[in-house]
Amino acid sequence: MSTDHHHNAERPPVVVIAGPTASGKSALAVTLAQRMKGEVVNADSMQVYRDLPVLTAIPDHDERQGVAHHGYGVLDGAERCSVGRWMELTRGYIEEIWRRGGVPILVGGTGMYIRAALEGISPMPDIDPKFRDQATAMLAAMGGAGFRAELMARDPVLAARLNDGDSQRLIRGMEIVLATGTPLSAWQDKPPQGAIAADFTTIRIAPPREELYARIDQRFPMMLKAGGVEEARALMARALDPSLPLMKAVGFPPIADYLRGATSRDDAVELACRDSRRYAKRQTTWFNNQFAANFCEDSSYNAQYSESFIDKILSKVIL
Repeated sequence: MSTDHHHNAERPPVVVIAGPTASGKSALAVTLAQRMKGEVVNADSMQVYRDLPVLTAIPDHDERQGVAHHGYGVLDGAERCSVGRWMELTRGYIEEIWRRGGVPILVGGTGMYIRAALEGISPMPDIDPKFRDQATAMLAAMGGAGFRAELMARDPVLAARLNDGDSQRLIRGMEIVLATGTPLSAWQDKPPQGAIAADFTTIRIAPPREELYARIDQRFPMMLKAGGVEEARALMARALDPSLPLMKAVGFPPIADYLRGATSRDDAVELACRDSRRYAKRQTTWFNNQFAANFCEDSSYNAQYSESFIDKILSKVIL
């Protein structure tokens, strides 16, 4: 990833803001957008769905401050958004923003999405859904251990990385090998392709851990008051497949338990906050290890986005 702007002057700019949940990415994106004719593009795997806008912290009308936002709430919760599908949508948004003479600002906490934009993804053919059905039926018939042993014979590299309970990944591995005759692990080894041809300026936000956790603990009860409980109730009423990505959105399972009467509201809030803190910790680790940022803002919230920090970013993006 080039950090010298002039090498890529012929490529149009994209700003990437990455960091854990509740770190203030959306606010920074809006501040920057207002200074550089920017438009915000979603890079969060839960914010692509429209069913839980409050619980997934999709920026609301007031938070957007008149800045255009793309890719938020565009899919139904009954769908499964893959990295490939996200890339397709995102490439479209970015190219439209460039055509308007704007600067796309990619914002999110989903490392796999951000990596795909920067580096591309391993090529993978489209798979007929019948192969997923076949693999799902095999798992039901054989049980986890038997199914994993069967996958071990066909894709030992992948099977060795999974355990018997990893049903989603086991099924994915089996459907690929059934459909293509080539193990998923071999597809994943192919060089990535389809990165977005942009001059990237990358920013990582990393507030001090105690402050981040305190922010998470404050924010979740506020989400429930702001309509999070009603959202969760409406999603439950749809009786969707529990293996869908949105059904695992951080904070949703404990609230669903509370609504079913399996736990108290206080316990549900405590669990949801704990899950959010754990998620933030995993995100932070990922970005620390896998994401080479041009700028890192690790100051506390009240010092965040100082004029000098904003000016530094603008000088990098705008020649």
